[in-house]
Amino acid sequence: MTTPPDDRSFRREMATAYRSGWHFIDLVTAIPHSGDSLMVTVFGEPVVVTRDEDDDVRAYRCLRRPRGAPQPVRCAIRYGMIFVNLDQRDHQLAEPTTSAAPRTISATPRSA
Repeated sequence: MTTPPDDRSFRREMATAYRSGWHFIDLVTAIPHSGDSLMVTVFGEPVVVTRDEDDDVRAYRCLRRPRGAPQPVRCAIRYGMIFVNLDQRDHQLAEPTTSAAPRTISATPRSA
């Protein structure tokens, strides 16, 4: 007979095994126009994926504390699919470069 995992080991497993990878959210066609957004829950955390005025797709973790600003998370588009990575350990936000053409952030997800 196996015993169910306790809450502490479950949280540790979620943090190390699941949040450290890239996770499929939806197709890019789900947010076709500037200003469109999509609210999803990834492993119990609410995440908003939005298309900004420059046609870039961005993702934000919704904080639950009062007056908390949304925290940006890594977002990648690959083969017309949106992926997010909730792991913030190695994530350094870079200042966006100003360019006339819209840019697409692309990365290879672990699942690909």
